Amino acid sequence: MSERVLMKGNEAIAEAAIQAGCRYFFGYPITPQNEIPAYMSKRMPKVDGVYLQAESEVSAINMVYGAAGAGARVMTSSSGPGISLKQEGISYIAGSELPCLIVNIVRGGPGLGGIQPAQSDYFQSVKGGGHGDYRLVVLAPSTVQEAVDLTMEAFDIGDMYRIPVMVLGDGMLGQMMEPVEFKPFQGRALPAKDWATTGTRGKRKRNIVNSLYIEPQALEEKNLARLEKYRQIEQREVKYEMQDCDDADIVLVAYGTTARIVKSAMKAARREGLKVGIVRPITLWPFPAAVLHNLAETAKAFLTVEMSMGQMVEDVKLAVNGVKPVYFYGRTGGMVPAPADILEEIKKIYGGEK
Repeated sequence: MSERVLMKGNEAIAEAAIQAGCRYFFGYPITPQNEIPAYMSKRMPKVDGVYLQAESEVSAINMVYGAAGAGARVMTSSSGPGISLKQEGISYIAGSELPCLIVNIVRGGPGLGGIQPAQSDYFQSVKGGGHGDYRLVVLAPSTVQEAVDLTMEAFDIGDMYRIPVMVLGDGMLGQMMEPVEFKPFQGRALPAKDWATTGTRGKRKRNIVNSLYIEPQALEEKNLARLEKYRQIEQREVKYEMQDCDDADIVLVAYGTTARIVKSAMKAARREGLKVGIVRPITLWPFPAAVLHNLAETAKAFLTVEMSMGQMVEDVKLAVNGVKPVYFYGRTGGMVPAPADILEEIKKIYGGEK
């Protein structure tokens, strides 16, 4: 059995990527994710991998594009402003149907904002922050161990569906230290990368990686085929955690590190006799909409808690579809919700004050 080691979240994500077979990292420094490239700069040469600090985020994502097109397991990491700069390249990668891993350790915004934790990149991540009709699979760990496990799985999901995958964390997750275990990576049975641009050696027809389709009909057909793939992902890859929802009057919805705080509030509410449960989306896309829709049959209300001004709450409202009220509580700018404040919001809903 492998030993548990105490690691910072950012460094654990980097090590998990290496153990999952990632051998190319292209990035550019920005707080609060700098430990990822720093760790990669030391470890990649030891595993015959490539670490390169690009001259900008724009350069880094296009290097990812090139390595992904050659079939390599490749990743980049950044935070809000850097992810914004990468959006054009992410759209090209999605349009070319290439697998890669993008890690976003979110900081407060908009603009340069601050370096404290936030969840205000939800829209950018799950709605397709770049141009055109495309999706990313978005995974939201709540612990350092889960960040390790989901980082490893992200590469398989990307290779399975030929899609870019994002691990979405925040400054708290990136900086906190927790014990983690690196289990031997088993992985899925994956299709061959016969599309990769690895050189023909005169033995096959050349492969072309491209996202440009001049003929409208050809582009529409490609987009519709991609849509069908997205529907398959929605059917197969939804992940969530649900706790104490069988008898819950109020269902709390939160993701990432915020969900850990919300669980503390839920336990405090239960101790006071308030029937409260929680749904924690692990995949932000595909979103566990059906789970929330079904809970609307028994729950009396929903409370979404985020480190933002309110973003995931819109997907919760869509899932509940007006059957029951959906309330929101958030902190922004790097401020973190406190369990006592969430408990107070729960009591207000119970008391009919909201």
